Amino acid sequence: MGTRTADVGGESFQVERRGDIAVVTPSPAIEQMPENLVEQAAQMCLAPLRQGPPNGLIVDLSQVSFFGSVFISFLLRCHLLVKKQGAELVLAGVSDRVRELLRLTSLDTLWALYATKAEALEALSGSD
Repeated sequence: MGTRTADVGGESFQVERRGDIAVVTPSPAIEQMPENLVEQAAQMCLAPLRQGPPNGLIVDLSQVSFFGSVFISFLLRCHLLVKKQGAELVLAGVSDRVRELLRLTSLDTLWALYATKAEALEALSGSD
């Protein structure tokens, strides 16, 4: 599939396929995304993956230093969409600040956290 960019209300996400693993990389602008666009963003991000659902989805947060409830809602919607397809969502490139936010909201128990995209790819590829 290669790399595609989904643009929702001026906020962009890069979606790429690495074998049977999909990687979504949100831009830092995601932090200002209006609440009403969250569902649309999740659907648009995952639309290219519906043809051949991935075995795993990595959300690469290396460009995102902080986020609030709107982005958490986006992550949860992505999580629900990939879970329906029997896949797993993991987070990569998690900064200390984001890691602490996920710990405070107990979301670190829902998703595996990896320091880098490469570590996440290795973990998901080896989990067959």
